[in-house]
Amino acid sequence: MAATVREETVTHVHHWTDRLFTFKTTRDPSFRFRSGQFTMIGLEDQGKPLMRAYSLVNPHYDEELEFYSIKVQDGPLTSKLQHLKVGDKVLVNSKPTGTLVADYLFPGKHLYMLGTGTGLAPFLSLIRDPEIYEQYEKVILVHGCRHIADLSYQAEIEALPDNEFFGEMVKDKLIYYPTVTREPFRNNGRITALLESGKLFNDIGLPKPNLDDDRFMLCGSPAMLADLVAVLKSWDLQEATTKNPGHYAIERAFVEK
Repeated sequence: MAATVREETVTHVHHWTDRLFTFKTTRDPSFRFRSGQFTMIGLEDQGKPLMRAYSLVNPHYDEELEFYSIKVQDGPLTSKLQHLKVGDKVLVNSKPTGTLVADYLFPGKHLYMLGTGTGLAPFLSLIRDPEIYEQYEKVILVHGCRHIADLSYQAEIEALPDNEFFGEMVKDKLIYYPTVTREPFRNNGRITALLESGKLFNDIGLPKPNLDDDRFMLCGSPAMLADLVAVLKSWDLQEATTKNPGHYAIERAFVEK
């Protein structure tokens, strides 16, 4: 089925900081996606659609769509998106895609989700999907930011064990590890350094990754992805492709503008 662009209505806007915000929209009943995927969204700009790739924050079963964005003052799209208000219209492409789904990975015991900044978005979708807990013994969400205030959704993530439908699975399996680099916090340091030093694994009580048990999903800036891939390759882990599964999968459609 060919992709179409639909107009959805903004139902909620929340500004986390002067750089980060979240908004929700209505969801066409025919829009189907898998938790962890992204789609193209945007606005009309001089009579033409201005679209960028955004991960869906909500799990596949939610009645609304949710997106998490940075604010770039001179960004072609985010400079406009950041001023959204309830009732405004947003364009949403009807065809989602993306590599951050379990099918891209070899079976394993531990799934590490490594995200920086708004790279957290697809993992928010996945950790609210019971299916991911059925496939792994432990799901480790690592979110790296510069400042504590940038750790958006922290309260929502920490409340997941209280979910009436799948809270027990979350309680047994989800490990949430937020870390910041520019101020004191219970966890400090870049994700790359935490992996290389082994501190992350010591802190969460799991062994250093091996080829049989451990799988990784990565989402963040191009520089972050390059640094983390170098670490994973040094451990002999293989990247997943559209044709072949691997030990780790990368989302390369990160929004910067």
